[in-house]
Amino acid sequence: MKKAFFAKAGQMELKDVEKPAVQAADDVILKIVRTCVCGSDLWNFRGINPLKGGEENSGHEALGIVEEVGDDITTVKPGDFVIAPFTHGCGQCAACRAGFDGSCEDHADNFSNGVQGEYYRFQHGQWSLVKVPGQPSYYSEGMLKSLLTLADVMATGYHAARVANVKDGDTVVVMGDGAVGLCAIIAAKMRGAKKIISTSRHADREALAKEFGATDNVAERGDEAVKKIMELTHGDGADAVLECVGTEQSTDTVMKVGRPGAIVGRVGLPHTPKQDMTTPFYKNTIVAGGPASVTTYDKAILLKAVLDGEINPGKVFTKTFTLDQIQDAYKAMDDRQVIKSYVVID
Repeated sequence: MKKAFFAKAGQMELKDVEKPAVQAADDVILKIVRTCVCGSDLWNFRGINPLKGGEENSGHEALGIVEEVGDDITTVKPGDFVIAPFTHGCGQCAACRAGFDGSCEDHADNFSNGVQGEYYRFQHGQWSLVKVPGQPSYYSEGMLKSLLTLADVMATGYHAARVANVKDGDTVVVMGDGAVGLCAIIAAKMRGAKKIISTSRHADREALAKEFGATDNVAERGDEAVKKIMELTHGDGADAVLECVGTEQSTDTVMKVGRPGAIVGRVGLPHTPKQDMTTPFYKNTIVAGGPASVTTYDKAILLKAVLDGEINPGKVFTKTFTLDQIQDAYKAMDDRQVIKSYVVID
């Protein structure tokens, strides 16, 4: 089977490797039909994360067909069409029962890695896999794109809004105009936010943010961004701020644009070793967030919302590639030619 690897910074390669097999009783072997490139994958591609070359791809979002199951798997069977969340919660530990399956306490290997290939060994699949009615052929490509967002970005955007307790009438700032940030706008609107301020510097992303529910946009960064956001909130600051980037500048900004007592929902993978906690202390800022509760949200809210046509997060995929074009898929995202690269595996 073919699978993508990091050859070196800025270069992906495909290798022929052995098809995965069941190794544990709760394993599920998936035939991947759709996958994609995540913004977090670019940390490796750009060489920001240490990269020696030859490492497995960090892809973690997929739609698949169940090929084989371990002895303990009773919730899915060969032939089922499933969403493969990037988190592998057990559904029974204290974290999962509380709706934080992204922090499952039952096992350490809680996250997907290496799904940009033809087959994938999904560990701990009993509860975490999300069945989709029918087969991929039943759905339009647009619907498949929206279903694929439920493996990560739509659920992650929803997580930011949930932990920030976005509610009816709130003013919300969303830091980040990537797929997660755009999905966080959808989530804020779903939860009743009245004013949603996006932060895009790119016309196509700003337009999609507006389509998803943003009422205003601030393109500036740093102190100028803080000034503009405070002006848009009449000097009060936002009720909730959704941090969907993880950089030092983004983190600094979100701590400054909320009103006293605001909640910051953090889902951007942190890439800053230090954080000023003095400013949020004096503003009574509440900081929450972490890996998304993908399975919880998919089963309770998001899958139905997508299937019913209430939301269409698949629009974040703006160009389609094949697995053989994985280098182009990464490069297009790195160059901001696309918002999110969609990969068809046939």
